[in-house]
Amino acid sequence: MKAFTYERVASPRAAAEAVRRNPGAKFIAGGTNLLDLMKLQIEVPTHLIDVNHVGLDTIEATPEGGLRIGALVRNTDLAADRRVRRDYAVLSRAIVAGASAQLRNRATTAGNLLQRSRCSYFYDTTKPCNKRAPGSGCSAIGGFSRNLAVIGVSDACISQHPSDMSVAMRLLDATIETVMPDGASRSIAIDGFHTLPGDTPHVETVLQPGEFITGVVLPKPLGGKHVYRKVRDRASYAFATVSVAAVITGDRARFAFGGVATRPWRVTEAETRYGDGAQAVADTALQGATPTRENAFKIPLLQRTLAAVISDIKA
Repeated sequence: MKAFTYERVASPRAAAEAVRRNPGAKFIAGGTNLLDLMKLQIEVPTHLIDVNHVGLDTIEATPEGGLRIGALVRNTDLAADRRVRRDYAVLSRAIVAGASAQLRNRATTAGNLLQRSRCSYFYDTTKPCNKRAPGSGCSAIGGFSRNLAVIGVSDACISQHPSDMSVAMRLLDATIETVMPDGASRSIAIDGFHTLPGDTPHVETVLQPGEFITGVVLPKPLGGKHVYRKVRDRASYAFATVSVAAVITGDRARFAFGGVATRPWRVTEAETRYGDGAQAVADTALQGATPTRENAFKIPLLQRTLAAVISDIKA
């Protein structure tokens, strides 16, 4: 780990201003992803800004009937919240399916949204990786790609998005609230928050330099039956090979998918095919997929997982 300086801030505005003063700075809260990357010298911030004392650790009802989740609400607390378990069960289940209890106790809502790739080549600094070193190439293309993305990929990157929580947030149409160094704020719909890799896979979100996430807003509850089904190589502490988040109310359904794409994947057109069966939904959601020889199995696996989810809900 390379040397860095450190400061603790007391407000979201101060956090954003601190990055403006220190262009090489990074925010740190739980640090469950950042510290690992620093140890491997994949992330080499010159300055760390500790945001654990800025508040933003509560869950509050909104006037519209939804919930505002502070950026620093820990994953364990979010999953256990009575209102989340009752009205947004898919979110609670997605969070519990991720990582380990120890990590969920530290990981934050904002940090979970901002997780970086789990592609093995991203973590191997001896191999080219456009996400880690723009323009160096993608070792996964033509390399080991079993657990990588089959859709939303580009010639520059095929890394899958790792967050379970983000898949549920995408399903629920969450909105991400931020503050800028100049004090301005904005709201970003989650469907436009994570970017596709294109020619710039190192640009993973639409956040601007110094922009600080203050919270996530969930709209009023959807009702219906909620399911989060995660298929992985082992029973715990493993990233999704494929995952399905679903909310079904009568003859209407919403679906979002993880493990198969470079960002949380939802295709609203696929949801209109619900009456035609799981195969039609999956085929529409994965239209245009370009799997590798090693991860082509994800397409039928997602189809079968989706069919199982629908069957369980209808039972």
